Amino acid sequence: MQTGVDHMEAVQTGGPLSEKEQKKQEKKKQKQEKYYMASQWQLMIRKLVRHKAAVMSMVILLFLYLGVLFAPFIAPQGLEEFSATYGNAPPSKLHFVHEGKWVGPFTYAYTIERDVFEKKIFVENVSEPYRIRFFSKGSPYKLFGFIPWQTHLFTVDNSQREAGKDPVVFMIFGADGTGRDLFSRVLIGSQVSLTIPLVGTALSFILAVIIGGISGYYGGKVDMVIQRLTEVVSAFPTLPLWMALSAAIPPNIPVTQVYILITVIMSLLSWPGLSRTVRSKFLSLKKADFVMAARLSGVSDAKIIARHLLPGFMSYLIVNLTLGIPNMILGETSMSFLGLGMRAPATSWGVLLQECQSIGNIANCPWKLIPVIFVGLTVLAFNFLGDGLRDAADPYK
Repeated sequence: MQTGVDHMEAVQTGGPLSEKEQKKQEKKKQKQEKYYMASQWQLMIRKLVRHKAAVMSMVILLFLYLGVLFAPFIAPQGLEEFSATYGNAPPSKLHFVHEGKWVGPFTYAYTIERDVFEKKIFVENVSEPYRIRFFSKGSPYKLFGFIPWQTHLFTVDNSQREAGKDPVVFMIFGADGTGRDLFSRVLIGSQVSLTIPLVGTALSFILAVIIGGISGYYGGKVDMVIQRLTEVVSAFPTLPLWMALSAAIPPNIPVTQVYILITVIMSLLSWPGLSRTVRSKFLSLKKADFVMAARLSGVSDAKIIARHLLPGFMSYLIVNLTLGIPNMILGETSMSFLGLGMRAPATSWGVLLQECQSIGNIANCPWKLIPVIFVGLTVLAFNFLGDGLRDAADPYK
């Protein structure tokens, strides 16, 4: 005997439903029930996965941060390795066949010649191939910062190289002015350029939530004082203020301290915008019935803020956090490019771009602009990811 629902479906379709159609209808109902019973976070994830640009950006950022994690392993050279012979050398070419015979991946050594203007020209010496070895031993380093290691992803076999000559290096991105492998420096520099923004944005986020939350929740004189302070900090131009504070960093302190100080500087100047947003959200939510009920139940202010108010717009905070990271990346790159951020012997993408301040240097060695590609790619990836999170934050839209 048909149920009432089956009878209505049969009437609407003009006859009884087949078993296949009944299963299809049942799956559709289960899908609808699962959708309406899903939490806000589950709905956000579902919509984010359908945002192709955001998914592609997440994949790109995953590869970039894997490069940060395994930079010393992937890089064929360390920061202190260089060869004056290969200063401003162009990217190395990858070969597989030597004199008609299959050799496998290898490269040739460079010989230096001069043109009619006495300009240095790098020419491949095709008389002898130098094979590229994978997972071979090279210069020592510390994996993850504390594990002594010597294995690199790839190195050049210099066993047949004459004594006294500089070793051959397979330079994917060419070399800088002092003969250091640019590919290795881009990878190792990403450890600074991609971690300072994350740490700085996290500190800025904590400051914004605490200051904005106190201002919006308590109001009155506390709110007035905090808002005047926020206006003072917001009134200063960001880049000049970064430069002024960075110039106050002593030039002879260790690299680790410079890293910490730059991170603190960037976080102290980036909290006002998000702080005002948190304040406005608290002002609108603190009079809600569930907040009043929590107060009457004797719940402390800290628990009300942490368990009732912040979760109400946490999705927006995550979006804001994601969109704030690109500004931090550009800020650190600008500071280092101007010589006010990271300094040698440390490196970052901004430090690598210092050699691009000369137009002649760019014209003769365009490969030195490769760090710009990584900066732009990272900024775009974070922006697209933030755009996808912004759309997913309103899953019922």
